Amino acid sequence: MGNPAKLDRDEADTGDLPSAVARRAYRAGKYASTAGVAPGYVQGNLVILPEAQASAFHRFCQLNPKPCPIIGMSDVGDPHIPALGLDLDIRTDIPQYVVWKDGEAIDRPAEVNKYWRDDLVSFVIGCSYSFEEPMMAEDLPIRHIEQDVLVPMYRTNIACKSAGPFAGPMVVSMRPLKPADAIRAVQITSRFPSVHGAPVHLGLPGSIGIKDISKPDYGDAVAINDDEIPVFWACGVTPQAVIAAAKVPFAITHAPGVMLITDLKNKQLAVL
Repeated sequence: MGNPAKLDRDEADTGDLPSAVARRAYRAGKYASTAGVAPGYVQGNLVILPEAQASAFHRFCQLNPKPCPIIGMSDVGDPHIPALGLDLDIRTDIPQYVVWKDGEAIDRPAEVNKYWRDDLVSFVIGCSYSFEEPMMAEDLPIRHIEQDVLVPMYRTNIACKSAGPFAGPMVVSMRPLKPADAIRAVQITSRFPSVHGAPVHLGLPGSIGIKDISKPDYGDAVAINDDEIPVFWACGVTPQAVIAAAKVPFAITHAPGVMLITDLKNKQLAVL
């Protein structure tokens, strides 16, 4: 996908919530990585499914809380989730979507009004971008933000627990850190179970089925210095790997790396 433009930070200086300003920019068609946008506000992965599959997917999330922590869910046919933002519109407020048919990605539109149906249920799943803020507050490096690219994500050999048609591999996001910083990152992110919590793996990418760390399955590769190890967190792109594996007849998701920005505050999700 490669090096999308950042949303200008001064666009948020309007007196409105920075999260709402960002959503309006995306609604107007601006494409940008959401990493680092609207600091302090919770970002979420999106999965939209027909009601016929929604119960099974809900169960899948309950069985796999590390990659799929639900932070919001819509009523059937309703493109709004007021608890996440009063003006939020699921159909338009993400920079890019992926439309799926029989497990294949058939479109990557900037909005999904033409695909909307009255039987659709939306799930918003916590995103690791939310725990990057407290990491950066303690001067831990976030390499994909430093390099202005999308976070690298990988399919693994870690099997998710299945529910109905939903089964498949866990996807992880990776951030390189020095060993001492990795220990601190575990401590910090453990306080945020609603946005994936602590890492699921440190170092040795081959042991979780990653053959080449320089070739992520989603997002962009980042530099790993000689004194650093790759640190892997469960990732909300996991449902996309599962949708593909299950060949679900119809689904809509966010494009990897570009999220739904909500009006929830990251500090609301912290477990003290």
